[in-house]
Amino acid sequence: MGNIGFDNDKYLKEQTSFILERAKNGGEKLYIECGGKLLHDFHASRVLPGYDPDVKMRVFSSLVDKIDIIICIHAEAIENKKIRADFGTTYDSDVLQMIEDFKAYGLNPKRVVITRFKGERSALLFKDLLERRGIKVYLHKPTKGYPTNVDEIVSDEGYGQNEYIETEKPIVIVTAPGPGSGKLGTCLSQIYHEYKRGKKATYSKFETFPIWNLPIDHPVNVAYESATADLGDVNLIDYFYLEKTGKTAVNYNRDLEAFPLLKRILERITGGESTYSSPTDMGVNRCGFGIVDDAVVREAANQEIIRRYLIAKVEYAKGRETKQTVERCFDIMSKVGLTPLMRPVVPVCEAKLRSAISKGKGKDGITCVGAIETQNGEIITGTNSPLMHASTAMIFNVLKTLAGIDDSIDLIPREIISAIRHMKKDILNEVGCSLNLDEGLICLALASSLSKDAKKALGKLKELKGLHAHLSHIPSTGDLKGLRTLGINVTSEDIYPRSELARYIREDVQ
Repeated sequence: MGNIGFDNDKYLKEQTSFILERAKNGGEKLYIECGGKLLHDFHASRVLPGYDPDVKMRVFSSLVDKIDIIICIHAEAIENKKIRADFGTTYDSDVLQMIEDFKAYGLNPKRVVITRFKGERSALLFKDLLERRGIKVYLHKPTKGYPTNVDEIVSDEGYGQNEYIETEKPIVIVTAPGPGSGKLGTCLSQIYHEYKRGKKATYSKFETFPIWNLPIDHPVNVAYESATADLGDVNLIDYFYLEKTGKTAVNYNRDLEAFPLLKRILERITGGESTYSSPTDMGVNRCGFGIVDDAVVREAANQEIIRRYLIAKVEYAKGRETKQTVERCFDIMSKVGLTPLMRPVVPVCEAKLRSAISKGKGKDGITCVGAIETQNGEIITGTNSPLMHASTAMIFNVLKTLAGIDDSIDLIPREIISAIRHMKKDILNEVGCSLNLDEGLICLALASSLSKDAKKALGKLKELKGLHAHLSHIPSTGDLKGLRTLGINVTSEDIYPRSELARYIREDVQ
C-alpha cells in the first residue's frame, strides 16, 4: 500500500489537449456523453493508485470558458426514488449535489433534462424545485421508433419532439447521476436540432473504463467487468477498430452492440458526415496514458476484483443483488486466480475471530471482529465489547497505533461512554447500547477537548482515507456511515451479527 501507479498531472494535460483537439475538428458544437463518475470516482482511485477521484472535474474546470453542462435524469428514477449504490443517495438528490459540485469547480450548470417523461407527478415536482433554484428544466419524452425505426427516430416525431436545449459554448458536457439516465439520447437529440438549425455538431464519449489501450485481460479492465457484474458488461476487442486499423483496442459489449445503430443515426442526422468507424474512435478517454507503474496498478486492480466479490455477497444477503451477480463476480475472480484470502485483511480478520471466540469474548454471545491495514502494511484489529462495536474498536486501535498512544489508554473517558449507554438503554429504550463508529467519532471529537491523547488520535483521522478493512459481519448503519465518512475501503462477510448467526460462525470457524 502507499505506492503510486498513476500521474494526475500527466493525465490532466493529455486529456485536456485531446478534448480541445476533438472540439476543433468537430464543428460548431461537440457533445460529450460522460459515463462514470465526474467526482468521487473511488473505483478509479482504487484500481489506479494515485488517481485523484475528482481529476475529471479538474479537466473540465481547466476548460471552463469553453464548456456548458447538461444534467440528465430519467423520470422513472425520480418516481421510484432510485438509489446510487455507492453513496446511498437518490438520483434526484444527487442531481442537486452535482449542481453544487460543479459550482465548486467554477462551472455553472444551468440546465437539467428529465428524460423519457410520461407525465410523472414526482418529476414535475422535481422540475418545480429546480426552477425555483434558477435551473432551466426540459422535459424529453420517450423517442418514437427507438431503437429499430431510424426514419422515425430522426424526424420531427422522434428527436424533433424534444425541446431544444440552448447552450452558448462549443463543448457541451452531458452527464447524469448514473446509467440509464438518457445521456446518449439527449446528445443525439441536440445534434439533430443543431443540424436543423444549420449548425455542424458531433458526438464523443468520455468513459474511463474499460481502458481501451490496455490489454483485454489486464486486471484494471477485468476489475471493470467485476464492478459492472450486475449489468452483465463484458470486455471485448473492438472488432470495428481492428478491421479499420489492424490494431487492437478494448471496449465493452453494450457499446459494440449499439455502435451500428448509433452510426446509422448519426449519418442520418448529418447527411452521411459521420467520421467514426468504431466505438473507440468516438471515445475521448486518455486515462491509460496516466499510468506510470503497471505493477502497482495490477496489484490494486486485483484487490478490487476480490473486493467486488465480497461486496456482491453482502448485497445478496441484504436482498439488493441477485445470485447471478454473485456467481459472475466469483467466476471473474476465479478466472484470474484470486481468492478472498488474498485480500490481506481477510485472513487476519478470520484468525482474530477464531481467537476471540476461543477466549469467549464478545457481547451477548456475539463475537464480531474488524481488521484494517495501514499504509506501511501493518494490520490492526478490533473486537466488539459491551462498550463499542468492532468497527469502533478497530478504528480506535489503529488511531492509537498511528498516534503512538499506548493500547491501555482509553481515548474516550468511561464516564462519557456510561452516560451515552444510560441514555440509549434507560431513556431511549434502544436494544443496542454499545457505540457504533459514527457515535464513537463524535465522542472522540468531544473527548479531544479533555484529553491530549484523544486530540492526537483525532488528528490522525485523515490518514485513514483509502485504507482497506474487513469485518467478520455485515456492519450496522452507523458503522457503515462512519467507515464511508473516513473513506475506508471496507468489505465484510455476508453474515448479520445476531445470536443465531453467531452460533453458526462458531461452528464454521472452530
